[in-house]
Order: sequence, then C-alpha cells, then structure tokens
Amino acid sequence: MAKFFARRCFLFFSLMIAIGPVLAESPIPAPVGNETPAQHEARMKWWRDARFGMFIHYGPVTLTGQELSWSRANSNPACPNHGKIPVDVYDNLYKRFNPSSFNADDWAGVAKDAGMKYVVLTAKHGDGFLLWDSKVDGYNIMATPFHRDICAELATAVRKAGLQMGWYFSPMDWRDPDCRSVNNDRFVVKMQRELRELLTHYGTIGVLWFDTDSRPAEWHPETTYPLVRGLQPGIIIDNRLEMSTAEEWSHQGKLRKNEDFYTPEQRIGGYDDSTPWETCMTLGTQWAWKPNDKIKSASAVVAILARTVGGDGNLLLDVGPNSDGLIEPRYVEVLQQVGAWMKINGESIYGTRGGPFKPGDFGASTRKDKTIYVHVLKWPEGPLLLPKISAKIVSATLLKGGPAEANQTENGIEISVAPADRDSIDTVVVLSLDTDAQTIPAVAVPPVVKTPS
Repeated sequence: MAKFFARRCFLFFSLMIAIGPVLAESPIPAPVGNETPAQHEARMKWWRDARFGMFIHYGPVTLTGQELSWSRANSNPACPNHGKIPVDVYDNLYKRFNPSSFNADDWAGVAKDAGMKYVVLTAKHGDGFLLWDSKVDGYNIMATPFHRDICAELATAVRKAGLQMGWYFSPMDWRDPDCRSVNNDRFVVKMQRELRELLTHYGTIGVLWFDTDSRPAEWHPETTYPLVRGLQPGIIIDNRLEMSTAEEWSHQGKLRKNEDFYTPEQRIGGYDDSTPWETCMTLGTQWAWKPNDKIKSASAVVAILARTVGGDGNLLLDVGPNSDGLIEPRYVEVLQQVGAWMKINGESIYGTRGGPFKPGDFGASTRKDKTIYVHVLKWPEGPLLLPKISAKIVSATLLKGGPAEANQTENGIEISVAPADRDSIDTVVVLSLDTDAQTIPAVAVPPVVKTPS
C-alpha cells in the first residue's frame, strides 16, 4: 500500500511539473463581472476625476517622420494598411533606432506640468514593434542600439510624478503572417503572452487602451478579458478589443460587457453623462512625430478640454516625441501654457461632471457639488443668455478672482463679465447654488441668432 501511495504521489507531482508552464499561462478568473454599481463607480473614480491625460505614440517610425504603423506597406492581405514605406525598410528601422536623449522623467514632467493626470504609451502598435523587454517576440526595443526598456523607465517616472500609467496595446500585428490567418489561434496565444508581460512586470496599470483597424476582431475576448482583469483587477479598459467595423468605430456610445469607456477619435464626443467616454486627439496632425508639423495652440487645447469635459468626457491628448526621444520645445511650450491655465482653473475640470448646460457656441459648463462652472469661450455682444435651471443662484464670481453677474429672470440666466476681466482663453464663471448641481437636468443652449442690421 505504501509503495502504491508513493507511486501515486510521484505521478501526481510529475504531472504538476509537466503542466506547470501551461497553468502559468492560463487566464486568471476576473471578479469584474460580479461588480456592484458601487464597486464599478469606485473603480472608475480616479479616471473620471482625472479628466485629462497624455497619449504618447512612439516607435522606430519616428526616424521617417511618418505616421505610426499606417505608413508601413501591407504584407498581410487580412490587414488594411497600405503605406508608402516598403516592408523591408519599415521593418528594419529598429536597427537604427537610438533615442539617446530619451528621459522618462522629462516625459512625465511635461504631462504633469500640463495638468494631465495619466499617461498612455503605445507599448505595441499595429506594426508589432514592442517598446518593452519582451521574451515573447524579439522585435522589440532591446534589439535596437538604444537597448533600454522604455516601458519600464516611463512607468517608474510616471508614478514618481504622481500620475497613473496606462498602456496602448494593439491586439493585431500586421507584420505577423499568423494574424487573421488559419494560424490565428496560434497568433492569439502569442498576443496574450505579450499582454501577460505588460500587465505583470510593470506594476499597477491604470488603463489598457486596445485598438482596432476596423477588420474582424479575432482576439478571443472570452479568454483575453479574464487574463487582463485577473492580472490587473482595477484596470480600466476601452471599447476597441471587439470592435470590428468602420461603422462601429464611427458610431460609438454603447458598451459591451468588460468595456469601461468608448473612444471618439480626432473629434469631441457629444454630450453623454450616462456612459463614460474619452476623446483621443493629436496635438499635431498625425499619430506620431512629424517634422515641422502644424500644432494646436494652447487656446485651442483648453477649448477642446473644456468642451470635452463639459460633455462629460475625458481628453487624451497625443504628443509624439521625435526619434531622439525628445518632446519638441514648441510642444512643451503649448502644454506649459495649458498647465498655467489649469493651475488657476483646474477646479472647474478635475472631479467635475459635464453640464447642466450642454456645450454650444458659447462654450461649455461643468458641475460639482453645489457649483456650476460656466466656461465662456465666445462672448455675445451683450450678456450671455443661458436656459432656466431648477435651482437658485446664490452668488457669481470668476474662478480666477474678480466680479461676475448672474441674473435669473423668467427667460433664463443672464451672465455678464466686464471685457477687462475676461480671460482671453476661457473665462470661467462660478455659479454657487442652493442645491446639488448634479440634480439639474442637462439642457441645450440655443445658438445666438444675430438680427440683420
């Protein structure tokens, strides 16, 4: 009997040793599906309060000054990219990629100084190049002359700056012939192993930003989501893992199970205070660094931010560092100007919800507790006229300090600020109420109709 028991133990432990690696790669059950509404709100709170983040598109393609991934010629008939850079050129750019001026603290500092609260880096884009020290695919940053793990350094710097770290991760890989082929299951195993690395070795990750190329999304969500949420239970995930058509990309709003927010791209989303959303937009004109690119002014960025948050969304603003690893000085200057405005007016952005006055020609509004912040981006010739609300205005002032008037009449609210006291970027008028501003139904603001002279 003792020999039989010993043999059974030997076989059991031999089996465990044999299947150990398989178990290590298996997804961990995720608790998110059983979240209560209160638990969901608690998980989303930091992201909703943050309102403003930095997107960073980066990789060897910056050597060409062209757009990340989409500038690569197509080598996979199941993928949509048809760029001008031949595959044998694009796929060998990494051999010359040496961003020797890269300083993770500088990148994180630019984000913090701009008033941003989180950073999302393209750890892997559609071209398949990995910005981390991967043991899954050798096509990564450690194979370059630079030979340093950008993901590791940036994650450390971002946290040191008091910000949240997030990864952009393209589930598709246009370079890999297995992607969307008869060997797609094999490809997904590789893709999930890459995800495991990213979500295991770099500390707590706040956001996972999947992407789509508007083609069939054959990425096994039934195992991919549990893997992600098992490794990072508190993570916030966008809506693009299962997105598979251009129509879905263009008309967003509803979320599937496991999706936490939707993602209008290069446009400000419409007013929506029921489903979380985030506008992603470039500071320049493309998704990656471009020499002599036309970039938005600080006034334009603040206006975009105010209209986005006024619609109850977040803004993820993209900044593409150059091939040396530097964020251009002119980008930094714009973001510093935005940060200067945020230091005075950030109260009207952080921790607020959109409304009750929906974004319109005049600007936008945000609200928190018993306060409405009216962001006036465009003044009419006379007082600004806003619709009636079911609350009494107790007082009105400028957030930066100074007088403002708000008169409630039968027709609505008249807001006046002397021209000398207005902000050239965004005049924020603070309306203190006698009740919780969140209880006021959101209303549209009619455009001003000028009477012909």
